[in-house]
This record gives sequence, C-alpha cells and structure tokens, in this order.
Amino acid sequence: MRPMFSAPKTAMGVAAIAMSFCAALAHADETRPGQPVWTPDGLVFPDGVAIPRSLTDVERDYLRENPLEALRGATPPPATTVRSVAEYEPMDAIIFSWSTVGSWNSIIAQMAGHITTTGNADVIVYARSTANANSALSAIAAQGADMSRVDVRVRFLDTIWLRDYGPRYVYQGDVRAVIDHTYNRPRPNDNALNTHHAALQGHAFYEMPLIHGGGNYHLNALNSGHATNLVVNENPGMTQSQVYDIWNEYQNIDTTFYTPFPTSVDSTQHIDMWMQIIGDNKIVISEWPAQQGSTQSNISNAAAAALAANGWTVYRTPAVRLTSSPAAHYTYTNVVVVNDLVLIPTYTHSFITGNNYNETALSVWQQAMPGKTIVQINCQSLVTAAGVMHCIVMHMPAHLGGDNPTAHVVTPNDAATFDPGDNVQITWLTDDREGVSNVDLLLSTDGGANFSTIAAAIPDTGSYNWTVPSVFTTQGVIRVVARNANNLTGHDDSDQFFTIGGPCPGDANGDGVVDFADLSTVLGNFGQSGAGVPGDVNGDGEVDFADLSEVLSNFGTEC
Repeated sequence: MRPMFSAPKTAMGVAAIAMSFCAALAHADETRPGQPVWTPDGLVFPDGVAIPRSLTDVERDYLRENPLEALRGATPPPATTVRSVAEYEPMDAIIFSWSTVGSWNSIIAQMAGHITTTGNADVIVYARSTANANSALSAIAAQGADMSRVDVRVRFLDTIWLRDYGPRYVYQGDVRAVIDHTYNRPRPNDNALNTHHAALQGHAFYEMPLIHGGGNYHLNALNSGHATNLVVNENPGMTQSQVYDIWNEYQNIDTTFYTPFPTSVDSTQHIDMWMQIIGDNKIVISEWPAQQGSTQSNISNAAAAALAANGWTVYRTPAVRLTSSPAAHYTYTNVVVVNDLVLIPTYTHSFITGNNYNETALSVWQQAMPGKTIVQINCQSLVTAAGVMHCIVMHMPAHLGGDNPTAHVVTPNDAATFDPGDNVQITWLTDDREGVSNVDLLLSTDGGANFSTIAAAIPDTGSYNWTVPSVFTTQGVIRVVARNANNLTGHDDSDQFFTIGGPCPGDANGDGVVDFADLSTVLGNFGQSGAGVPGDVNGDGEVDFADLSEVLSNFGTEC
C-alpha cells in the first residue's frame, strides 16, 4: 500500500489555514521557496507556490507525526533479466510536470523548445488542470517547439521535481518497463504518478520496497550505479548492503555509495547535484575552486580520483555554495542530456558572472561531449529552490522496435518439464509507441524451426492459460507475436528449450527407446490398419511409410 497521510493530531485552525493559503497565493509568481499548507485532510500544494526540491519546514513538521514508514506494497522484482537505461542513450521523450510558477515555466518552455527540435525527442508534460495545460501549450509553442512532439496530459501533481518521483526505466528484453519507489517527500500526488504513467504508456511496472529520491541515483549503460548514503538514512532498519541488494534485484545494478554533502551545502544531498554520467566510462564531476579543502570539495575530489583510477575519463566543472543573496548550491552537473542535445544552466549571481563560471562550464561541456549541441539556459530562478534542470525531468528511452511492436516472453522462459494436459501460464510483456492491438501465441517442438498456433489475435492481457498438448519434445519454444493497429508485428521466443514428456516419437513398443525393436514392429505390421494397430506410431490408423519414416528419423532416441 502507498503511505497513508492521515490528518495530523494537532492541525492548524481554520483561520490559520486560510491565512496561510492566501499568503501562498500572494507570492504566486515569485521564485523564492514557499510552503505547502497543512490542513486537517493533509498537505495542500496550492497554485503559484514555489515548493523547493528539498523538504519544507511544514513538510518536516508533518513527517514528525506522519513518518514515511509504511512502504507501498512492493511488487516482486522482474522475473527475467533487465538492463537499466543510461541518460546518454537514445531517448523517445523527456517528461515534465508543468509548474504554476511563471519564471519556472519559462525555463521548462525553453527546454521543451530545444528538446522537440534539436533534441529530436518528444516532451510529455503533466499539468494539474485544463487551464494549466493550456498555459503549457501556449508557452511551449512560443518557444518554437515542434508541437507535433508535445503531449500535454492533465494530471494533478504537487511539484515540478519529477526526477525524484518520476518513472525510472529499464529494458526487459526489448520491452520498456518502469521501476518505481516511494518518494522521500510527503507529496502523495507526485508519489502516485508512476502507476498512472506506466498504465497509460502500456509499460510493465515494478515497485521497489525503498524510500528515496530519484535524483540520488546516476548510472551508465554497463550496470554501474552511483548514489549517496542518504538513501540508507531514508530507510531506517536497512543496511547499505540491503539497499544495494534491492537496486540489484530490481534494476540489475552494481551500486557505489558516496558520502553525501552536508545539508548546509546541499539540502537535498542528491548525487545529481555534483556528478553526471555522460558515457559508459565518462563522467562530469564538480570541483570547488573557491572552496578548496571544504567537505564538498574533498568528497568530489575523492570520487573523481577513484573513478579515474578505475579507467573513467573525468571532467571537472566549477561549483560553489553561496550564502549571499540569492543563496544556493550553484552547480553545472545538473544538466539534461537528450540524444544530441545537452542543456546546461547559467546563472546571474554576481559571484558567478564575476568569475566566468558560465563560460568555464560551457567550455568543459564542449570538451566532454564533442559533436553534441550544448545549449545554455538561465536557471537563476530555479537553483534557489535546491535544484536545476536535471531535477525537473525524467527520461523515457527509445522504443527498440522502431515502428514495429516488441514482445518479451516472461514464462515459460527456462528449461522446465511439462506433461501433456498440464495447465501452464504463458506470460509476456509488449511495447509499442502507438499501442499493441493483439498477440499470437505459437509453439515450436523443434527448437524454433517450425511453429504451430496456440492462440491467434487474442487480447494483449499479458497472460494465457495453456493446456500442454500430447507431444514429445526436448526443444520446446514459446513465441509471442505482438501486432499493432498498422498490422506491424514483432516477436520474442522463450530463452531456453523446455521439455514436454508426451509419447516418444517413433517408439512403437513403448519402452522409451527408438531402436530395432520398433523398426521390427512397424515392418511386421506394414500395411495394416485400424485403431491401435501395432506399429502405427503416428496414430493415423495406418501402418505405412510415414510410420517407418518416423522411426528412422528418431532412431537411437531415448525418451
């Protein structure tokens, strides 16, 4: 079950709620961090309030009485091997939550304009109301976006920080699947997004028994993951090893853990605020020219040295924690990579501009990702809320089938043995950009050389109760064929041969071995006919050349 956010034991009075709500609306277009409103029904996230990425004071007080202890009911991990998808791999779409803060919307709209053109990807935008959706469409269009690639969906979300609660993708075979977790904030509408999104996309959905924020995880395409030990603190009673095992079971990831920055430097303690993986063994890590010897500098330097020693190419961009107004952790690793586009932030703080940090960061990114288009976007209004562009997006990877659907056999997918008449659940997953219309289920008894039909054009429910036929094979294969509305197809076969222990082909005397005794039986009754006549090994009522051929083709077989 999802965490239940019950009414607080001591709630604000009605008058205080009204005053707080009005005060929030009064700051509708300001970008300084705001607060949700604590009501008898839980927390309310009103329009126009700049809720930061980090916990607000109101949320922190709320969690003291309503801790995130009851994890949602986790699903079992994927039954077949998955591969986690890196952000630098081909992408179909970038997912946003449209803000109700004007200056933040400007940043999102600029990003969408670049992503749908230079980035060659769609944008999926979740907006909390029809009016909010219309605002998104208008603002994005004004930025020159390819509007054929813009999909705005009405779905109420609490905040824009989609990196922390949005869908993290894996490939299960050639099929995309969503891995979910419990969001480490008391923001229930955000936390509920992934079940909705996965169902809408037709993607498989798995839910880890883990509380964390998605921005505290970076990975490459070779199953190497990176996180800070914040995640261990967020899951009381779990050890680092147990957290490691959960990520490994659900995402097939080997995770390295790092010391988090002090909260006085970065209130989120998330790893995406100081590193970004840009290749199988390439990474960008912050350095601290104005704060050398600081805790954050030591953590960054140690990570950079360890990765370099393990064969990684490491690039360093400037970073600084400023306490003068506007105070923030100013970072250039919190970027969005999408296909051949890289969106990096710039800032207008006088310290940043006076020390040419924007120019230095641009130069580093151009060296790190040659051949990519590097675009700078002014994120001054966003960084003061404890996050930048990477924090407000999630990546949806490319559909591997192109225009054709893909399929993945889940069961049976191992070297099982079945008897005729057994009821076996055939389960599968499918994926397609436009949706799968129906599927065919096929059986091969000769290792995939030939197939017969189990079921044709059935609904894509993901499960079928199959009655095993009376045949013998040690090379059984199940094939699932997915078909879309354009009648294009894609298929997948079970990975290992299974056995069906039916009648042994060519075994005329039933002793489990095809040998001279069976040949003698067929020849001795050659030309005879009738039900059950000895030597009728194929069961057609005649002892003829077909039976002789079956014995000879299986001669020497032991069943």
